[in-house]
Amino acid sequence: MSTENEGNAVPPAPSAPPVPVASPDASPQAHTAPEGTGGPAGPGHQADQQPGQPAPAPQTHQAHQAPQSPHAGQGYPAAPAPGAEPTAPLPPVPGTAPQPPVAGPEGAWPPPPPGTPTYADGAGGAGGGAAWGASYQQPAPKPKGRGGLLAAVLVAALVAGGLGGGLGYTLARNNDNGSSTTVSASDNGAAQVKRAPGTIANVAAKALPSTVTIEAEGSNGDGGTGTGFVFDKQGHIITNNHVVADALDGGKLTATFPDGRKYDAEVVGHAQGYDVAVVKLKNPPSDLNPLPLGDSDKVAVGDETIAIGAPFGLSNTVTTGIISAKNRPVASSDGSATSKASYMSALQTDASINPGNSGGPLLDASGAVIGINSAIQSSGSSGGFGSGGQSGSIGLGFAIPINQAKYVAQQLIKTGKPVYAKIGASVSLEDSTGGAKITDQGADGAAAVEANGPAAQAGLKPGDVITKLDDSVIDSGPTLIGEIWTHKPGDKVTITYKRGGQEHTVQLTLGARAGDS
Repeated sequence: MSTENEGNAVPPAPSAPPVPVASPDASPQAHTAPEGTGGPAGPGHQADQQPGQPAPAPQTHQAHQAPQSPHAGQGYPAAPAPGAEPTAPLPPVPGTAPQPPVAGPEGAWPPPPPGTPTYADGAGGAGGGAAWGASYQQPAPKPKGRGGLLAAVLVAALVAGGLGGGLGYTLARNNDNGSSTTVSASDNGAAQVKRAPGTIANVAAKALPSTVTIEAEGSNGDGGTGTGFVFDKQGHIITNNHVVADALDGGKLTATFPDGRKYDAEVVGHAQGYDVAVVKLKNPPSDLNPLPLGDSDKVAVGDETIAIGAPFGLSNTVTTGIISAKNRPVASSDGSATSKASYMSALQTDASINPGNSGGPLLDASGAVIGINSAIQSSGSSGGFGSGGQSGSIGLGFAIPINQAKYVAQQLIKTGKPVYAKIGASVSLEDSTGGAKITDQGADGAAAVEANGPAAQAGLKPGDVITKLDDSVIDSGPTLIGEIWTHKPGDKVTITYKRGGQEHTVQLTLGARAGDS
């Protein structure tokens, strides 16, 4: 599955919509914002090397347009000129009625790859009837008879109704002793609200002080906003690689806590393939409280999740959901021509994740970090990356499991470089349901199977199709890469593969490769 790293472009501050003047023909419009993604494609990818450039197919990383206000473009009638007497609008001509607004088409998201985010505005308006304020013509006189009797009965009924209303008002007024009928909460009402451990409010209150909003600015002035969280008391902050990418070459990086404290920071190390980065606060405070790390291997589908981040620049936002799937193969990038894909065997959640949530913690019900929010799948339309604005959550978010992220972060703090597990074979990145096929030739003309590498020692050859790694089903090259990278160098794994229609099983020990290049 290809997704979009939910970007970090800084949007303008939202503004309150103008207050509309009451008017019968004011018709608000609905706005929706689908977004799309796409996966990497290419003839092959060395499983132990940094993934190759993705094909032009859309993938999600960062969208660079800020969303418009939901009221933008809607018309509001002007106030009457000074001294002008307001007039009541006349009723529409009998027999006609304003037609309901016609809804615009909704975007579909056939995975993968869906299209690029666009804003689809449904339009509608009144139809068929006479306009409000049209001239009124005196109706022709009607013949006397039964119609006149009906009119008299109607007038009598209206008079009776008015009389009843008058009596009701009089009785209510006579019984009104001037006291209010509303009920106010006691002064200690707020203290009586129970926010026991495990409640969302309790978890959020404890976790928010340990999250930061990260602003990355490149030397060319480009930049964006993301999220991170306190990893240790030494001032290390863990986040996504794509959050800090703009500040890698002479840029500026800052981290702001919910209480307003702002610190300059620097990148300690970053892993493009894992999409993990570690930054360190300059002159960190002494009261840092690292978030507790959970065990992502023990997470179950249906577990509650809490995501914290700065969606669309709205810092300290808390959203909730559940784990909707585990071990979801995800390949994502920013879609640029020079971008290389990141791969993960992700935790899938329906907690609302939007651009700016990148790098923020995904918590379980106890408040322990189980993942790093990194990518989203969005509904889309045609167009390709970079051709539209940012879209938002449709309930499919993906997080890097914390067990993997913790290992990567520790390597980055220790050496400044990531370490990737490898099998020493190049596999096709084309979409497939049959497995990961070892290509005939590796990247840049290298051998498809590395001499004396783990795959070669296990007897794997070009043309073999890997269908399982341990108990995990492998349906494509990206799935295999993401699954390998959940392991550490030196781990022993069992590979199931097909050759000439026959299935074989072999055990191999994963090798290691340091760095992204």
